[in-house]
Amino acid sequence: MILKKSTLKIGLEHPVKILHITDTHLAFADDRDDERKHELSQRRFSQEAEKYLYEHIEYSKKNCDILVHTGDLIDFVSHANVKKAREILANNNIFFIAGNHDYSQYVGEAWEDNAYRMNSYMQMGYGLGVPMFFNSRQIGGVNIVGIDNSYYQFEDWQIWRLKKEVQKGLPIILAFHDPLFEQSLYDFHNSEHPADCTYIVGCDEEHLLPYSEFRAVQQRPTEATIRMIDYIKSEPLIKAILTGHLHFDYESKLTPGLIQYVTGGGYEGTARELTVI
Repeated sequence: MILKKSTLKIGLEHPVKILHITDTHLAFADDRDDERKHELSQRRFSQEAEKYLYEHIEYSKKNCDILVHTGDLIDFVSHANVKKAREILANNNIFFIAGNHDYSQYVGEAWEDNAYRMNSYMQMGYGLGVPMFFNSRQIGGVNIVGIDNSYYQFEDWQIWRLKKEVQKGLPIILAFHDPLFEQSLYDFHNSEHPADCTYIVGCDEEHLLPYSEFRAVQQRPTEATIRMIDYIKSEPLIKAILTGHLHFDYESKLTPGLIQYVTGGGYEGTARELTVI
């Protein structure tokens, strides 16, 4: 396990320890799955992903108050992956919010939108056994709120739900799969991990210019997405964001009082222990 340690100071009476993991990308298939899914299971992510996941769970059980997983627990929807994910998420000490691969049928074979997501959700048997679109849990005086932004957008109903969580009056740590735009993160991605886009939510037109046409259309923020980002940045009870998706570690501030933690790929054994004090 590769453990990154961070500290968030928000004035808690007693510290809360969170183990943040993301992007496990379990890639299993069995005799119920078709040949394409078996082929994906052989060529996609490391088969050590499961081993690392159980190391993370064991470490969290011994050292932390909760494990937060911000999506891509599975790499694609297969009978074997869904069965394994449901077994893992039955652990009440794990807080989960979905990523794009948790709905992916064959990895990049189709335009992924809400209809695609709901089709996958139904094929799983109504998801992975836990809330996947919006989730919240209070622990040690902190409200952890998970929001599915796996297709680079937020929706108005999610803004409404988040505002209801804010009304509880507790400091909030947000958890979602795709990071929000921040200039240093955008620049780091471009310099260290060049691609046809940065896979970051909320890029304006200037920052979308280097994108391929496909990626620009996919990731151009909707009005609801812009409203959500503005609200997140303006709400003083929101103290931090836990995200993944990019498969590398990065910390940056979206505002002077709001830090965003990007954690690397769980399939490589990476985890972040966040001590909130």
